[in-house]
Amino acid sequence: MKILVIGLGSMGKRRIRNLKALNEDDVIAFDPREDRRKEVAQKFNINTFSSFEDAMNEKPEVFVISVPPDIHIKYQSYAVKNDIHFFTEASVVSDGLEKVIEELKNKNIIGAASSTLRFHPAVKKIKQLIDDKEIGELCTFTYHSGQYLPDWHPWENINDFYVSKKETGGGREIVPFELSWISWIFGNVKSVIGLVENSLDMGESIDDVYHSLLKFESGINGHLLVDVVSRFAYRQMKILGKKGVIEWDWSKQRVRVFKPEKNEWMGFNVGGGTNEAGYNENIIEEMYINEIRHFLNSIRKKEEYHYSLEDDLAILNILYAIEKSSRNGRVEKI
Repeated sequence: MKILVIGLGSMGKRRIRNLKALNEDDVIAFDPREDRRKEVAQKFNINTFSSFEDAMNEKPEVFVISVPPDIHIKYQSYAVKNDIHFFTEASVVSDGLEKVIEELKNKNIIGAASSTLRFHPAVKKIKQLIDDKEIGELCTFTYHSGQYLPDWHPWENINDFYVSKKETGGGREIVPFELSWISWIFGNVKSVIGLVENSLDMGESIDDVYHSLLKFESGINGHLLVDVVSRFAYRQMKILGKKGVIEWDWSKQRVRVFKPEKNEWMGFNVGGGTNEAGYNENIIEEMYINEIRHFLNSIRKKEEYHYSLEDDLAILNILYAIEKSSRNGRVEKI
């Protein structure tokens, strides 16, 4: 099965690493930038192409789309029209997505959206604990995902990176990235209250702080804070239930549960894994590898892909409702 990786920035290179880790040997790559092609050819010993047309002459059966979010749709549309399976990185842009979804219904191909954190061992553990009713009836939760945007790619100028642009800003991108797993655990979001701010001068006046109050169809309410101004990288969660508390601190690589009847914490180690040089030590390669394995297994009909483009569009609509609520100062229904 020939796989074409489209875009050889940070995520494109990561996806090639993932494919190599899974012993997928028939991999080629496309990027118009010569420096990226040269790096990838030398590092991974694969054929690279400077034009999309030349890459298509190789007749790939699968696309891995790792270009900036505002041009995802170009390659998704091409894939659907030409019966090519495709995987797309996390997005913040829904323009044209409904058309792709509609066209996919008449095709026998997989069109998959990324939901990487569903493959993180901590998230999987939290899901298990909630499903097993370890803390009983849920009351509420608070979750903070914070990073400093210039730390994402310290090797390049932030103004050369799509996360500094208004439409595809880093803070904006992380909101659906987090919601894709939060909704997996707590269910569909019913309504939101948002407060979105531009607190530091990053790029084209991007929004860098997102506060969101989320009301779920299940009745539970929660608070989500996403920022790209924190000088220490956070992912911290507290889930309050009738029979206890679940806490996750990714910097400590730990999920723990408080049991009030024993007045003690029960801890679970959810850390460890392979780290690529230059990235936060808690960004483990294994969750990306397992995500791509799941995608390839779905093509080979070994599994059913668990996060569809319809799911992705629903998550993007939550993001847009949060922003609309912030502008209008009122509750927005989903």
